[in-house]
Amino acid sequence: MRDTWIRTLVMGLVLFFGLILNGSSEEPRASFQIGDLKVLPGETGAVQLDVTVEEDTDCFIPVTVIHGSRPGKVLALVAGVHGYEYPPILALYRLKSMIDPESLSGTLILVHIAHVPAFQKRMIYFNPYDWKNLNRVFPGDPEGTQAERIAYVLVEEVVKKCDFLIDLHCGDGNEALIPYCYWMVSGDERLDGLSREMVLAFGIKHIIIDDTRSRDLTSSKYLGNTALLLGKPAITTESGFLGRSDEEDIQRNIFGSLSVMRHFRMIEGEALPVKEPIWIDKYEVVYSDCSGLFHPLTEMGYYVKEGEKVGYVTDYLGNRIREFRAPFSGMILYILGTPPANDGEPLFEVGRVQK
Repeated sequence: MRDTWIRTLVMGLVLFFGLILNGSSEEPRASFQIGDLKVLPGETGAVQLDVTVEEDTDCFIPVTVIHGSRPGKVLALVAGVHGYEYPPILALYRLKSMIDPESLSGTLILVHIAHVPAFQKRMIYFNPYDWKNLNRVFPGDPEGTQAERIAYVLVEEVVKKCDFLIDLHCGDGNEALIPYCYWMVSGDERLDGLSREMVLAFGIKHIIIDDTRSRDLTSSKYLGNTALLLGKPAITTESGFLGRSDEEDIQRNIFGSLSVMRHFRMIEGEALPVKEPIWIDKYEVVYSDCSGLFHPLTEMGYYVKEGEKVGYVTDYLGNRIREFRAPFSGMILYILGTPPANDGEPLFEVGRVQK
């Protein structure tokens, strides 16, 4: 009995001093890889993910990986799916210099500009080579058009390698838009609960409850919806308007991203979730069925009644050809803030506040 006790004591002392000498009994934290980039724990790395396209263009996606020294969540922040939406893009470049990998738990993937061709050409909505909206062609196609190939690379290299995803948007160069978020409801209780935590932690008070997205991965269309269908909690945020680079909206994107990171215990500090969210349980985008000049009769954030005239379109000679009215009573989430109106493109969006 005495010999057994002595052996146990000796083994305990050996283990104790071994932990002191080696620091930990856990296996070393592995590197994190995206494309050809491998980032060691406690380091930051950057890469341009190549997108092979048929056009004679240099197509790539600039990505930063901050790989924390300690284990934790893998959070992907994606900006620039629409290339004219600047505040989220600028926010992620600032965020890169704010996060210390030595004190980070987990891994942060920063997709600085998801849609470089549109950014370079200052294009709203569309890819300049195939005229497709990147946020309507997910999950993409490696043999498809340029936008479809960009979407495919984003899914393979970012969505499939993260645990959580935030798709950061704002009002495009033509959209006057109030800050709001989409909480996409998938029907999966676990996913919906986690994404609800994320959207509250981001801190923007107007939140759309969106149950309209496709449940078919092959036609998921949107980046955030694609992530959800692949089992990754995701939200879509909107902060910024009319293609501006205003400081308030840049800071709102930074604040929201940091708050979600704190919620997941990736960095120190307490998350600051929105205290009194305004839930929007129904929304509708009104599209133009003609081309000409749009004349808004209200502004973003204003309330309208069902049937109220929101704006009208004149032809290129100045003749009024079409009036557009609110489909139901609610708030104007965004409205065109520039004159061009094109057949098949959005004019405004109305959201109904949940009672």
